Amino acid sequence: MDQDIKLVVIKMGTGLLSAGKGEIHTKRISQICAGIDSLKQQGIRVILVSSGAVGLGMGKLGLDKRPQELSLLRSCASIGQSELMHSWKSSLEKHGLLAAQILLTREDFNEQSRSQKVKETIQTLLDHDVVPVVNENDSVSDEELKFGDNDVLSALLTSLSLAELLIILTTAKGLMTSADSGVLVPFVSEITPDIEKMAEGTKSATAVGGMVTKIEAAKVATKSGCAVFIGSGENPDRLSQIIDGNAEGTFFAPAGLSLNQRKKWLAFFPKPKGSLEIDHGACQAILGKGASLLASGVTGISGTFGRSEVVSLVSKDGKVIARGICRFSNTELEQILGSTNETVLQVHTWCAHPEVIHRDFLAPLLKKEQLPED
Repeated sequence: MDQDIKLVVIKMGTGLLSAGKGEIHTKRISQICAGIDSLKQQGIRVILVSSGAVGLGMGKLGLDKRPQELSLLRSCASIGQSELMHSWKSSLEKHGLLAAQILLTREDFNEQSRSQKVKETIQTLLDHDVVPVVNENDSVSDEELKFGDNDVLSALLTSLSLAELLIILTTAKGLMTSADSGVLVPFVSEITPDIEKMAEGTKSATAVGGMVTKIEAAKVATKSGCAVFIGSGENPDRLSQIIDGNAEGTFFAPAGLSLNQRKKWLAFFPKPKGSLEIDHGACQAILGKGASLLASGVTGISGTFGRSEVVSLVSKDGKVIARGICRFSNTELEQILGSTNETVLQVHTWCAHPEVIHRDFLAPLLKKEQLPED
């Protein structure tokens, strides 16, 4: 992979770390620690952002719902934080890794002198091969408990530490086109209002945030030049797969880059689910003019894929020339290509014109001069 990743921030949500009332999911923590060890062996440093303190404290006090009274909420955080940190410390030690607890509030980022101290502390810990385990200081901060969440905290840490990748692990597969029957959006080159509309808040009794705050976090992180992955943490031992682009989820390209630079990330994240054979004219248009792929340029379909999934574009001689996000599923595309009836396209109202892949979601892998003669 060409992307040079040296520092990763990993955020784990309450829903992943809770195993019931007042109980922590020790197996999952063990899995994530094994994954962290694997990343460190690859020379990748890790900052861990862990939620779960309030939920653990609620269980210990026998509370079913997140308290409205702030003093009780702070008390839950105080009780749960010690248990949470003990679990991370014990599990990391099994891999020969040392953990360091850091508790932060928004005020630590609002003042330059305080944020500089946070940055220096984290850098020193990383230089000594220590894993910083960060959480909001919910035991003292009313504002964070009322409005904050660790999604935003993880994004601020990403910006502060100049990490190359933020991994947000949650109970969802990633960003879905809709809450009910939507499909996974595998790649986002730019966070637009349409992308923001896809997110919904959490309905969890112990957590705050949901996909809305994760998109907000992605906005903060990508603006600092960091890529973001949001996906399921049900199998957190797959951290290396995320780094390699083999994991299911949603990747957000860093902002502040040219369109072509953002699209380079699509060449690595995520892996294609199928392929489209395209004619020589389409190859030339994509590589030479940066054009979209039209249905008229597709000569064959391979694999099973849904709408908004990544596919490879293959020339007639078998060369993979690009990757892109297809507007249609393989079955819909087969219907379109196999019909001369103009009404077929109208049935698929998700696409109002015969563009199979828009140029903003195409990442060329070859240069035009590398294309063989027709």
